[in-house]
Amino acid sequence: MHVILDVSRFLACGRRRAPSGIDRVEAAYAAKWLAATPADVTFCARGPWGGYAAVPHSLVADFAAALTTGWAGGPGAEVARQSALRLGRIALLRLAVSRGRARLNGVMARERRCLFLLVSHRLMEKPEPIAELRAAGAAFIPLVHDLIPATHPEYARPGVAMQHLRRLETVASLAAGIIANSAATAAVLQPHLVRQADPPDVVVAPLGIEMSAPATDVPAMPDEPYFVSIGTIEPRKNHLLLLHLWRDFAAKWGPAAPRLVLVGRRGWENENVLDLLERCTLLKGLVTEAGSLPDPAVAALLAGSRALLFPSFAEGYGLPLAEALAAGAPAICSDLPALREVGGDVPEYLDPLDGAGWRRMVLDYAGPDSRSRAAQLTRLRGWVAPGWDEHFDAVDGMLARVAARHAALGAGASRRAGASAPSAEPLSAHPAALR
Repeated sequence: MHVILDVSRFLACGRRRAPSGIDRVEAAYAAKWLAATPADVTFCARGPWGGYAAVPHSLVADFAAALTTGWAGGPGAEVARQSALRLGRIALLRLAVSRGRARLNGVMARERRCLFLLVSHRLMEKPEPIAELRAAGAAFIPLVHDLIPATHPEYARPGVAMQHLRRLETVASLAAGIIANSAATAAVLQPHLVRQADPPDVVVAPLGIEMSAPATDVPAMPDEPYFVSIGTIEPRKNHLLLLHLWRDFAAKWGPAAPRLVLVGRRGWENENVLDLLERCTLLKGLVTEAGSLPDPAVAALLAGSRALLFPSFAEGYGLPLAEALAAGAPAICSDLPALREVGGDVPEYLDPLDGAGWRRMVLDYAGPDSRSRAAQLTRLRGWVAPGWDEHFDAVDGMLARVAARHAALGAGASRRAGASAPSAEPLSAHPAALR
């Protein structure tokens, strides 16, 4: 069946110096479907009027290529990012004048039955255009990354919890199939689906990671033993625990204390963390805020570190943990179901509230002869990095099941309506679908 892939959010990624977790997922899906023939896939985005319109295949291909180069870092990265930003703006201008409207209308009329993939959470809280596409013959298949704003509203910005609950209602009421990035996400999602008489097909497909060779032109790394923390600086990531530990280390050992490198942009609701970063003189020289870095630079930082520190309170998957283990770095992380799915028996798992336990483990791993670290490195030899091929194998199986079911339902509707009736309602019955 024909795939329609929403790239609305992806086309806005040109402004980022490095990808977030959802950015990586969207890039992987774009790459997969760009490798398909244009006859098998249509890229689309929501226009400023609220409905969907097609985006030219060639424009998405050029944007994805520029973005890949820009995110890789090195010579030409900035030029490539600017090119991606320009191409994204061109796509938005095309949407503003609805040039892709007739093409998407033609796809729906020709294909009749399509699979509509939305692999970000973007605008799922406003389901009308999705419902209209569904009524016009498209089976809706979203990827659910996490339910954290709904389950842990204390870590979300004001209003996001209710917004996310509306997204989940859209998933529960409209989805024919659902992609979950982890069994932990699928388990938390399940109660939202129990009311459905005909529940959607849910597949657990762990996210893949791209293996980056460590860069040689990275910012100067500490000569002393150092640890790395990766993630947006926000309360859920529990940076406050690490900074209080390092303040204590600084007070006791001064310049002899281990170093900490924070990788990730500044997020929201993090005043206490920023106060420590900006005003605590004890942390100067011991804690480095590196911001967003290209993947090769992150790989180099991880490869030289004593360990990744990942004391998060909640995760839907945990890409930083997979990236660290793939780079050969040990990890000390929160004892969360999603992180155990990724790391298996390799990392050290601690309660994110166990400050004394984190202190002991960090000091142990900082030592040159740490037996705990050596034991984890031994366990790490048997760890296999999750790959996108395995992810898409699982997803393709679910898409095939949904497509077969969708086609059978269409054929049944046609037989019930009589031989002279069309197999699906004409698009003219749903003019709002492609406004």
